[in-house]
Amino acid sequence: MLVAAGLLGLGGAARAAEGEAGVAAAAEPARVKVIPVREPIAAPILYVLRRGLKEAQDEGVGTVVIDMETPGGDLGTTLEIMAALEKFEGTTIVYVNKEAISAGAIISSAADEIYFSPGGVIGAAAAVSGGGEDVPATMKQKINSYLSAKVRSLSAGKAHRADAVRAMMDADFEFKIGEVVVKPKGELLSLTADEAAKIYGEPPAPLFSSGTRDTLEDLLGKKFGPGGYATTRLEVSWSEKLASAINRIAPVLMGLGLLCVFIEFKTPGFGFFGIAGGLLLALVFFGHHAAGLSGHEAILVFVLGVALVAVEVFLIPGALVAGLAGAILMLGSLVWSMLDLWPGEVPTLDAATLFQPVLSVALALAIALIGGAAVWRFLPKGWILARIAVGGAPAGAAQSAGLAPGRAGEIAALIGREGVAVTALTPSGQIEVDGVRYEAQVAVGSVEAGTRVQVVERKSFALLVRPVE
Repeated sequence: MLVAAGLLGLGGAARAAEGEAGVAAAAEPARVKVIPVREPIAAPILYVLRRGLKEAQDEGVGTVVIDMETPGGDLGTTLEIMAALEKFEGTTIVYVNKEAISAGAIISSAADEIYFSPGGVIGAAAAVSGGGEDVPATMKQKINSYLSAKVRSLSAGKAHRADAVRAMMDADFEFKIGEVVVKPKGELLSLTADEAAKIYGEPPAPLFSSGTRDTLEDLLGKKFGPGGYATTRLEVSWSEKLASAINRIAPVLMGLGLLCVFIEFKTPGFGFFGIAGGLLLALVFFGHHAAGLSGHEAILVFVLGVALVAVEVFLIPGALVAGLAGAILMLGSLVWSMLDLWPGEVPTLDAATLFQPVLSVALALAIALIGGAAVWRFLPKGWILARIAVGGAPAGAAQSAGLAPGRAGEIAALIGREGVAVTALTPSGQIEVDGVRYEAQVAVGSVEAGTRVQVVERKSFALLVRPVE
């Protein structure tokens, strides 16, 4: 009996503890991320929205609210925002805080819930050109058809949303629900908060709105209860605006950066080209990261690739394995930095995903190769090539270490002799022994021009030398 009573007492205590834990869990506020949209729909808005949605998913935030007041904007950016909203695993809410016009209306249709402020207005989403003029009729039909299908795919279970958006885009579409004509032909649909909340059809359902709330705080208070939520608010920062400018010319920056890195490997020491190449490529990685595309991992892979190329050039010249692996890692990291990767998602490396990143890197390589050829062709005696290992040398008749077989004895006699590096050896260049120049390379590291060296071995096409201490 004592044992049973003890067990009952323990059981009661355990239930009490569980009850207290449940109360504590219930008291934990819901986490909400709020992303204001207060500008025309353009790249910076896409970047902050994509960053916010990925952060929310990574942090386990269940609700993202877009606090919207926008006159519209770019169609391509609109489609990318809709794709990001579709990927988010939590609940997305748009609060039409005064107006969601054109692109703003289409983006709103991709959200799970749409709420309005009392004076909110949404609609007028016809496609127009960048200058505000009408686009050709055939192009408009294609755009309307695609967008209508996209909205339908995102509006399952929302009775009237897809037709309402079509009526906002297509003036020739007559929007009827039963016998009620919501919008006649010849005009575009725009809705006030009251009109969007009006009930239509069988079964009855609101036209477009999940409700009208005086403020965003009122919306969240009614959804989660007073004090039942904690918000984190994001803003478009200078980094998103800078990234928008950088990403427009990213292939050019990549190409110039790769060209500078190549020249740096071919010059002694570390100087202007290494710093310039590093800064250009850092800008590229920064732009992609600020756009919400990649994490820091791509940068680490690029640095590893540079290290392997350096090992090939300075420590084991001619081995090719380290240099080739390093080049692959460098180029692969640039592609990686442009992939739209989501937390916990296994990336789908199909043609649609890889096409634009691979095209950008290919364009960057073309710029680097053309730039390298231009430097070699048009600046043969300039200050750049004067520093390159295979560049110009002092006056005199240059001779190759890879001489004809009949002169093998002459080369053999040079082993153990000392001479002077007449160009920098990085690792290859030219040396002079007794007034005659030979192609040479240093086994480890690099040697500045003017350094005394000793011949230690004959290679197939050059003499192997080491600096004289």
